[in-house]
Amino acid sequence: MAGCNTDCVEKPISIAFQKFGRFVGRHPWWFFISPLFISAVLGSGFYFLEDREANNIEEQFTPVNGPAKLERLFVQENFPQNDSVFSSQRLYTDGVYASFIAVSKSSNILTEDALNEILKLDKKVRELSVSMGDEVLTYDGLCARKYNKCMPNKILDVAHYYGNNIERTELTFPFLRFGFTHIFLGYSVGGVTLNSTVIKRAKAVRLFYFLKHGNRSRTDLWLNEFLRVFPTNLNLTFVKVTHSTSLSRQVEFEANTKDVIPLFSITYVIAIVFSILSCLRFDCVRNKVWVASFGVISAGLAVLSSFGMMLHIGVPFVMTVANSPFLILGIGVDDMFILISCWQQTNVHDKVEDRLADTYKEAAISITITTLTDVLAFYIGLMTPFRSVQSFCLYTSASILFCYLYSITFFGAFLVLNGRRENSNKHWLTCNEVPEAGPAGQSKWHDLCCVGGAYDPRTGREEVQPMNHFFKRYYGPFMTKSGTKLLVILLYAMYLCVSMYGCFQIQEGIDLRHLAADDSYVVQYYNDEKAYFSEYGPNIMVVIRGEFAYWDERNMSDLETCVEDFKNMSFIEKDIFTSWLKSYKYYGHHTNLNLTAEHVFKKNLGLFLRFYSDFKQDINFTDNSIHASRFFIQTVNISTALDEMNMLNKLRDTAKKCPVPLMVYHPAFIYHDQYAVIVSNTIQNVAVTAAVMLVISLLLIPNPLCSLWVTFSIASVILGVTGFMALWDVNLDAISMIILVVCIGFSVDFSAHISYAFVSSKKPSGNEKAVEALYHLGYPIVQGAVSTILGVVVLSASKNYIFRTFFKIMFLVIFFGLFHGIMFIPVFLTFFDLCISESPPKISKQNEQEGHAMGNCQDKSTQKSGEEDEDKDKQIYVNHTFVSDTNNQVCQSQTSPAIWTVTLNNHHTATDQVCLASTIPMFKVDSETYEVRMYTESNNAFSGGP
Repeated sequence: MAGCNTDCVEKPISIAFQKFGRFVGRHPWWFFISPLFISAVLGSGFYFLEDREANNIEEQFTPVNGPAKLERLFVQENFPQNDSVFSSQRLYTDGVYASFIAVSKSSNILTEDALNEILKLDKKVRELSVSMGDEVLTYDGLCARKYNKCMPNKILDVAHYYGNNIERTELTFPFLRFGFTHIFLGYSVGGVTLNSTVIKRAKAVRLFYFLKHGNRSRTDLWLNEFLRVFPTNLNLTFVKVTHSTSLSRQVEFEANTKDVIPLFSITYVIAIVFSILSCLRFDCVRNKVWVASFGVISAGLAVLSSFGMMLHIGVPFVMTVANSPFLILGIGVDDMFILISCWQQTNVHDKVEDRLADTYKEAAISITITTLTDVLAFYIGLMTPFRSVQSFCLYTSASILFCYLYSITFFGAFLVLNGRRENSNKHWLTCNEVPEAGPAGQSKWHDLCCVGGAYDPRTGREEVQPMNHFFKRYYGPFMTKSGTKLLVILLYAMYLCVSMYGCFQIQEGIDLRHLAADDSYVVQYYNDEKAYFSEYGPNIMVVIRGEFAYWDERNMSDLETCVEDFKNMSFIEKDIFTSWLKSYKYYGHHTNLNLTAEHVFKKNLGLFLRFYSDFKQDINFTDNSIHASRFFIQTVNISTALDEMNMLNKLRDTAKKCPVPLMVYHPAFIYHDQYAVIVSNTIQNVAVTAAVMLVISLLLIPNPLCSLWVTFSIASVILGVTGFMALWDVNLDAISMIILVVCIGFSVDFSAHISYAFVSSKKPSGNEKAVEALYHLGYPIVQGAVSTILGVVVLSASKNYIFRTFFKIMFLVIFFGLFHGIMFIPVFLTFFDLCISESPPKISKQNEQEGHAMGNCQDKSTQKSGEEDEDKDKQIYVNHTFVSDTNNQVCQSQTSPAIWTVTLNNHHTATDQVCLASTIPMFKVDSETYEVRMYTESNNAFSGGP
């Protein structure tokens, strides 16, 4: 079915690459030196690396236009922070603070001994000082204040007050009546065991030390001194302590970049060693050690050039970009193996420029498909609202392009230079010429070291590697057996079932503690916080936007209904509710004010706010109008990412449904906004990228059915990666979303290579096509997969979640992509071998008889040679084979009237074998001129056509 082929794009590209390969082969030094010069120039961009680093967590790992950022701006404009009447509840940011959690080594921390140690720690913090020029910065001078005093930790006031009697005192939880006020202990006492409302025992105490939002250089200096001094010389007997500051998460995140440099060095060495071992040949001339080394160097130059160019342009360098070199190294080595494999299929006696031309003609489409798919996948990733993803996609897509360019220039040029050495039969190490055959009686070691240049005399190619034989003689035939195909189908069904199950288990969102290294003090602090203080979650701000008639009874009824809707949520504590309006009504009731009258409401509001100064920060009351106000609700039992997502969605939905213009806000919502976009953006990117991959496959793979199989492979691998990453404790977040984009490109790589080889095969049956595709590309695909896994495997040893996540998902991508490429896709293609190639032409009965007659002219060895001929590129039309004569045996050919007509002379050999005329002219197929070499009757030797 020739009409099924869509090679109108593929064929011209192959021809263009063939011409380009010949040009590179004639001028290799230009293409070898130019990339080195370009890399040196562009690499100077690393001078700007420090200036381009952009690792602000909020900027990089939260949606660019997240709703919470707009909500924060509204809160900041209407409720400016007042450090003289400080309230941590009313902060629109996380604040500036130091904190520590003391965990009892026994069952109860509310003991005299444990509290005395905590009081000593508190004193140590308050006595911290650091010099800034001539000024000494102390906690007392920097602290956030209320009533002209540093914000206290109320639990310490309770400990001071009860002293030795603390263990015999009944402390109530979460509210403790202390003097004339009620103290909320939910944030300061954790791991509580209650008897009704009385604390039986508690496991932890948490203290905060808030600083002013003033000069950040001053507060940062004191906080850094806290981090330097606090963990040392504690000498604690009854408690163990973890600590953190408002700076810690950011500082620890930025410190992770130091973890990558040694890992990449190790990876580069592993890649070189693996490439050399994979390309090692037991032939001192055909050895590809230098080729493998320069293939890895080519990938390194691509990283240097692309990163340098991006830094010159001014693209921010985010820590996630540090994953890119590991990825590019795998891609570059994969392309190298494909090119080497195609080079080895060329005739060793051809000129090196012709060999490179043939190599590019065969390999260029495969590596072009994979490059286009990878680059477009990353450019589509730019649509995501996360800057960390955008930076990663920009750097990586540029790296892939440079990797592609250097593969067909720098690496191709080195193939030519190495090919010239091989043509001269020179040793790979000493470059001295060696004989093709050694004298008799020499040892194998002598032959290995001093004899080389072997090739297959039947095909003129380099000798086939054992792994290629394995795929042709064992693996390919085994995979095409009926029983094996059934087993593959069952295995694939199991794969789909487990993958779909995993997809329903996936969790969304990034846990902020994962942004620090595993052994960081921040992680230990977050672990204690989650273990002992997860009962009471964030205190949510509910804002009434715009002017609202608070005195109107109908409006108030609507507002009270909405407040009840909030309180009735399962994660809201009904009894913890802070509202200026509720207190004002209480105040009006006791002072006999008619607050349903607008002028009375507004006239007395100022006096009320002077008595209750905390509430002054909750109302934007200017020009005798209330432009906005807020109240607070308390969440409980928010401990997982799913809890955070459900909380945010339900709070916002409730606010939207309310007839009163409401808005909910908390500083943590800046990070929770990722839940609103992470799934939709991931699905969008995957869908768009898969559609683009289908279009590219249709254009470049000359068979629409196989293009659909490539698209199927994409969907199948994505499903498997998503499902199994959930079972491997990887959340769907900004980090894993990046890798899922990568997944699409890599899933195309393996299936595109094998599908293209399948549809390009001239074999008559689907099983034979599958075997031939595996024979040619099975080993290079395995090499590429193993090299990519080796490129990222060292990341599994990283202490950082980002790098470990990158390894996990890349491992899944490569593992599943490999199995699709060498198992599922070849087997499935054999079921749909309907639209692959044209049927062999029918031959007339006369020609069939002539063919049989000439077949008798061919000896057994020649027949075997023809059957095992693997040079499909040299086979220019079906059912015509030209082979050499051996031992006075005369070659034959079968005629094909569709191409030319052969007339037979009445010449016979001594054995009465019929031979063809010696004057057959050259002919053309597909604009290429071919020369037919035939035996003559007279000298039994080859004579070439003109």
